[in-house]
Amino acid sequence: MSIVSDALRRVKPSATVAASQKARDLKAQGRTIISLTIGEPDFDTPDNVKQAAIAAIQRGETKYTPVAGIEPLRQAIVDKFRRENGLSYKPAQVIVGTGAKHILFNAFLATVNPGDEVIVPAPFWVSYPDMVAIADGRCVAVPTRMEDGFKLTAQELEAAITPRTKWLLLNSPSNPSGAAYTRGELKALTDVLVRHPHVWVMTDDIYEHLVYGEFEFTTPAQVEPSLLDRTLTINGVSKSYAMTGWRIGYAAGPLPLIKAMDMLQGQQTSGACSIAQWAAVEALNGTQGFIPEARRVFEGRRDLVVSMLNQTKYLKCPTPEGAFYVYPSVAEALGRRTPEGKVIETDADFVEALLESEGVAVVQGTAFGQGPNFRLSYAAATPVLEEACGKIQRFCASLN
Repeated sequence: MSIVSDALRRVKPSATVAASQKARDLKAQGRTIISLTIGEPDFDTPDNVKQAAIAAIQRGETKYTPVAGIEPLRQAIVDKFRRENGLSYKPAQVIVGTGAKHILFNAFLATVNPGDEVIVPAPFWVSYPDMVAIADGRCVAVPTRMEDGFKLTAQELEAAITPRTKWLLLNSPSNPSGAAYTRGELKALTDVLVRHPHVWVMTDDIYEHLVYGEFEFTTPAQVEPSLLDRTLTINGVSKSYAMTGWRIGYAAGPLPLIKAMDMLQGQQTSGACSIAQWAAVEALNGTQGFIPEARRVFEGRRDLVVSMLNQTKYLKCPTPEGAFYVYPSVAEALGRRTPEGKVIETDADFVEALLESEGVAVVQGTAFGQGPNFRLSYAAATPVLEEACGKIQRFCASLN
């Protein structure tokens, strides 16, 4: 008899973690590897945030905190939602967790019953379906098209809704495609949701501040205020403020839902790290100059990578609106052979051959629910990206 639970048997290992680990293993063997697998800003956390953490330590802010988060942070989150998103919440409607991933996990565990359905546009972040599976729900992946910018349409959403639908999960800008919904595109989706009052909305806005050009970020409850009472708006400090290791995510939503998540978290992890919470207070309340500078750098990197990949034989790379990923198609490379005679039959074959041949690590699109593509993270220094894209060009040119 196995010690492993049925719930865990429904879960697959994270493909992005596996790809990153393989790159580390090859480095340990002496290979020169450029790993573009991880979605992590390469900038350091802003100094004012680090100083706030040091000050919190010196003040002795090292004790247990309320499960849902310290009051100053919950108020800072309320102020952020009002200031940046036009959303009105009370601190009691806010919960803080150890990363947005933790918030997502607890939201599903607190609400999903066996057989409940969660609609997720594909391609999607690799962890979404497994979180739903652990809660014994059913992930309904709705494929999107590159021609539509990898965005769910109102018609596709309408067709996917059933009496068992519990949630629609939207991630904009998206991991892995970088696609972001305009206000008009969101309004078309929220119009559908208004007609289906049993469907709740979970929105993962973690890349909110990383949008480029003239694009204006909006979130569903902002576009359609009548959905506020059945929307969980999720965000965090990891991407916008280069605070991935601090592990602070947060969400705001209807009080009964927040109370349910608070009860679950109280039996699970209790409160998030006290020092990290005080650092997040400064991130949200302090100077915001770091964000536009990071956005400027990422936009330049995006333009470089898109340009170089679109000059690459057999690749087609859309220009994403946000985040720090591109999601090029490798469809034209399928069926071709490497110089060693290996046939590229899938995007996983492409990614593996690229790593073996040129030492560039990316993640296959099928891991995100839709291929044949790969995800490349441009959260790396510009010279590194230039070198990596040059290697990708050379690899593709070698296929015959």
